[in-house]
Amino acid sequence: MKFTKMQGIGNDYIYVDCFKDQVARPDQVARMVSDRRFGIGGDGLILICPSKLADCRMEMYNADGSQGAMCGNGIRCVGKYVYDHGLVPQERDTITVETASGLRTLAVHKEWEGGAWKALALTVDMGEPKLTSALPEPILVADRQLEFIGVSVGNPHAVYFTDQVEALDLEHLGPHFENHPRFQPERVNSEFVQVLDRTHIRMRVWERGSGETWACGTGASASVYACVLTGRTEDAVTVKLTGGELLIRYDRGKGHLFMTGPAVEVFTGNIDIPENLYYDYE
Repeated sequence: MKFTKMQGIGNDYIYVDCFKDQVARPDQVARMVSDRRFGIGGDGLILICPSKLADCRMEMYNADGSQGAMCGNGIRCVGKYVYDHGLVPQERDTITVETASGLRTLAVHKEWEGGAWKALALTVDMGEPKLTSALPEPILVADRQLEFIGVSVGNPHAVYFTDQVEALDLEHLGPHFENHPRFQPERVNSEFVQVLDRTHIRMRVWERGSGETWACGTGASASVYACVLTGRTEDAVTVKLTGGELLIRYDRGKGHLFMTGPAVEVFTGNIDIPENLYYDYE
């Protein structure tokens, strides 16, 4: 299987160009290739497929093989791949991507490199966020009485505010948040947010199916929306994640969130996928 490894501020996925190739059993393949010891290493698998509605369709699988509806950092990398590899004309400034949570439009911020234009960063119209909880809603997690704000940005998020985000033992606590009965059967992505000032926040994330990742674009978007709803920040916020920074802007007129950040192609390669693949090293 030919693949391209890409990352958006440390949120890394294995990408397959399904305009050229097909992937059987993508849930099992995702588990195999995501393993950082036995596979390529990544937060999951993303297939870049033809679409009748858009320039391409994104099919996303988490590291545990579960299918996700949307990935903010992942879709920026999809946009970069489609642009850099000539699946759309280089004179284009926008790209459309079909996802399981709807159509997304990406604006391309490009640079001239090696005799061609390359996508350096992209701005994604993340659509209209939806509040999915009380504002806030109390919850008991791992014997801790907390409050969260539920936000859907095409996938489910629970945002928790804290003054000590760096001190959290997410390796221990994360599964309790992800698998809490309140969020079954889908499970939930959990964001832990410390407000630094009116235009900056620090965020860590425990993603369902992948554990703690270095970044989450949909989580950053959900967190800023929660900040705006509760009056903690302005409408445009720089989100500091473990892998880097994203700019999230809430457009009150449109009611949409916009995410701007980089996308990087790391390397390409080939990996053998066994015909009788059944991946279960755990």
